[in-house]
This record gives sequence, structure tokens and C-alpha cells, in this order.
Amino acid sequence: MNVESIHNHQERAVFDMVLALAPRYPALAGDDDLLADVACIALNSLRPRYVRHDIDMHFFTSNEERARNEAAVRAAVEAAFGRVSRTAGSNA
Repeated sequence: MNVESIHNHQERAVFDMVLALAPRYPALAGDDDLLADVACIALNSLRPRYVRHDIDMHFFTSNEERARNEAAVRAAVEAAFGRVSRTAGSNA
């Protein structure tokens, strides 16, 4: 059994959202380690969606479910940015 292609579909969505929202958090935007922390916190708050091929998610997911998932990813990333911002600020 080849499992190399199995991955959490949420990862790409979270990574893309972290990069899209990073400019709103200038204290974190230039720190790759803190951005990785944001991604990890966000991913841990979302239900994993394991797939072999990303196209499978698009084929088997309705537009409404995709919209709900995007909103959940955005909320998780925003919450993670808030958490890391508070932690980074208290360590300064």
C-alpha cells in the first residue's frame, strides 16, 4: 500500500490563509517560526480532511460545504493569529 499521496486537505487551505492574513499582523508577518506556529494552532483546531488527491475534495464537496470550510479555516487562522500575537507580545 502506497500512502505517500495521503495528506490533510486542510493544510493547503490553512497555509494559504496564513499568508493572506499575515500582512494584518506586522509583528508576526516577518517571522517564519511564528507563522508556522499560527498554522499549527489553526490546523489543530480544525477537523482533519484526509485525501489522496485534492481534486477529490472538489468533486465530492458541495459549494455550500466549501464555503463553510473556508469560513472555518479563516476563523481558525484569525484565532490562531490572536493567540500567537498575545503570546509573542507577552514575551517581548
